[in-house]
Amino acid sequence: MTALFPPQTLFPLPLFPRLRNPSPRTGTGPRRKPLTLTGSKEVERGVEFETGDSFFRRESAVGRDLGVLAAVLHRKSLGRGLRVLDAMCGCGVRSLRYLSQAGASFVWANDAFEGYRGLILSNLSGEARVSPGGDRRWVVTHLVANKVLADRYLQRDFFDLVDIDSFGSDSSFMRLAIAAVKIGGLLYITSTDGYSSGGHRPHHSLDSYGAYVRPMPYSNEIGLRMLIGGAYREAAASGFHLSPLFSYYSYHGPIFRVMLQVARGKLHENSQYSFISYCNQCGNSETFPWEELGQISCPCRNGGVSRSVVVSGPLWTGPLHDAAYLTEMLKLAREWGWACTKQKDVDLEKLLNQMIDESDPQLPPGYIKLDEIARRAKINSPPISTLISTLEKEGYVASRSHIVPNAVKTNCPMADCIHIARELRHVR
Repeated sequence: MTALFPPQTLFPLPLFPRLRNPSPRTGTGPRRKPLTLTGSKEVERGVEFETGDSFFRRESAVGRDLGVLAAVLHRKSLGRGLRVLDAMCGCGVRSLRYLSQAGASFVWANDAFEGYRGLILSNLSGEARVSPGGDRRWVVTHLVANKVLADRYLQRDFFDLVDIDSFGSDSSFMRLAIAAVKIGGLLYITSTDGYSSGGHRPHHSLDSYGAYVRPMPYSNEIGLRMLIGGAYREAAASGFHLSPLFSYYSYHGPIFRVMLQVARGKLHENSQYSFISYCNQCGNSETFPWEELGQISCPCRNGGVSRSVVVSGPLWTGPLHDAAYLTEMLKLAREWGWACTKQKDVDLEKLLNQMIDESDPQLPPGYIKLDEIARRAKINSPPISTLISTLEKEGYVASRSHIVPNAVKTNCPMADCIHIARELRHVR
């Protein structure tokens, strides 16, 4: 397929003066000047800002924490200044945190609603607009996201990190967002469409993410895989390859956030972009590549066709996270004192450790709720830690899920999970 904007059509004619010699900042920067705050005052990790009449979720602070940690690691890996585009910035809190905490050398804060301009300028006012070297450190614009992304791409003004905190299942910006990221850069995307991830609007998920999603018991993980898969498809169409660094689900909203790294390359024959099946009769889940679409069945039916089997896809079926990257994020969170404290009732160290455990490439898509095991085994649920340790002793890979507290991710088939659970309860 042809890229949306072939390279030969690009012209280096910036709408704004290009930055000169970006200056990286290695710390959290000087203390910000106090704002004249109103009743909408908020504080996140020591950073003060106002929300005004903008749409703001305190519960999304964890997603902002993860974004800042990833941005710092990426800046360090570059060895130069970090350029960030916050395409739907709202009140500007993410832009502010990228400047003051991630040490970004330049942040483009954009929100389509011009009524937020005074609020955004107020929140960013404590950060110097110009670096000591005379380069701009931040700018505020009010364009629809697609326009600012297209403008930056056409001007060859690429960014190390593009953050798009969108609402619902809007994916119209996806290809332009990928195009605006530098090769090797990061793309932080969002979905809040729980209906589609739950399989209640399969044609809607097909329109937005190219995936026909059916109801499955691990719908919230499907939501992350649906989002990654949609971006993966758009990237492949333009000659790029995406790899997830982390995938985060939060029940409020719900919110699905994914950090992806952009590289050159297209779909491979063994790509992790395929189909997931679930059998409502026996609870078994499997992954099927494209070439096996006509062979989907369930072992409980001895290879026969069964109406109890539902299939969703195509979706991302590989690991949701990069364990090495998360390990570095956890190390940084500990250095900053973020890991040992709760942010909006979420223990960041616990979350990152669970995500690291989930990163094992041997773990298949999905999770199994203890309630489902107990119902099928006709027993009381065994303690989750006991079940996980027993599964590991039996040679299986198992971990907790960061998505659901009473669920396990494992490569153990449902039938064996039921057998092990019954033995733990001394039931034959």
